[in-house]
Amino acid sequence: MEDSSSREGWVALLGRRDAPTDGVEDYCTYLGRALNGQGVELRRARVEWAERGWGDALRQLRQESAAWSGRWVLLQYTALGWSRRGFPFRALRVLRALRNSGARVAVVFHEHARQAESRKRWIDRARGASQDWVVRRLYRGAERCIFADPLEKISWLPNDDTKSVFIPIGANIPEMVREPERGTERVGETKAVAVFGVSEFPSSEREREVSDISRAVHVAAAAGVKLRIAFMGRGTAEAKAAIDQAFRDAKVEVSILGLLSAEEIAGNLRNSDAMLFVRGRIHSRRGSAIAGIVCGLPIVGYAGAAEGTPLAEAGLELVPYGDCNSLGEALGRVLTDANLRRSLRERSESARRAHFSWDAIAMAFVQALGPNSKRSV
Repeated sequence: MEDSSSREGWVALLGRRDAPTDGVEDYCTYLGRALNGQGVELRRARVEWAERGWGDALRQLRQESAAWSGRWVLLQYTALGWSRRGFPFRALRVLRALRNSGARVAVVFHEHARQAESRKRWIDRARGASQDWVVRRLYRGAERCIFADPLEKISWLPNDDTKSVFIPIGANIPEMVREPERGTERVGETKAVAVFGVSEFPSSEREREVSDISRAVHVAAAAGVKLRIAFMGRGTAEAKAAIDQAFRDAKVEVSILGLLSAEEIAGNLRNSDAMLFVRGRIHSRRGSAIAGIVCGLPIVGYAGAAEGTPLAEAGLELVPYGDCNSLGEALGRVLTDANLRRSLRERSESARRAHFSWDAIAMAFVQALGPNSKRSV
């Protein structure tokens, strides 16, 4: 599709489609809408290697990319986007095809290092090594590199790096400005706690997360807090048996909503009093945590990765990793102290405007890829 002469045209290039939801495609959709307001039209394209095979997919890419000469192409990188089993070597062939077409390539690293692995299995060590190698080669071959973590936290970047930019990710849900909290509330009123997503695999991690949530909720409930907890998003329906077992004796209302539309997720988060997040330490690439921020929620979770990032400006109540008693005590404080809750919400709203709104993210992309680009945003 040709862009009008009055608008700049970029291309977001994706790999294999994820299921049942595709977070990278959603990211490009929301980014494209916001870029439209900045005078940039973002077209989405996909290398359909999983459906057509690599030979046909690369031939199609070479044909299509002939029209992209001089344009920015935002190559979206995740290891599984370019490999069925996490060995993403062919992403380098995609980069080469784009460069041969004359496109200006910016790699958007949704992952900048190997994923969690078992040190006991040689296949996991080999997979991790291949991911690290591919990421560094993509970095070397790209004109610009966009990272979702502050550059200071990426240890392998060279000291003389001038082409990398940190741009936070947003939430793949509609942004809803939260109404101010009521000035008064009834003593003993039930509070709503949201859990947005649990790990789908390995099962041991899913069980660990459900156990942490249950133990924290039991601590808060034992202190006299009346609450209901809603599990929503990926992995929650699959975790039903574990959730039912963990909460069988709890005097807590529990609902498992499973997969919902983006609008339904936003509405449920907006109507919650807090988010409980235990999928590891909260960090900059956790879109589910950022969804809580953009909905103005206080978030109770684990410390250790948010420090030194824009997340630290949001309304987070963080405790040491794995300390479920402290997690439950923090949850109880947030749910019973209206002034604390209001302060945390204000911080989340301020962080949304400054860092995590799609308008702020789109502006950062334009600054990074425009004629007067900066090293960091």
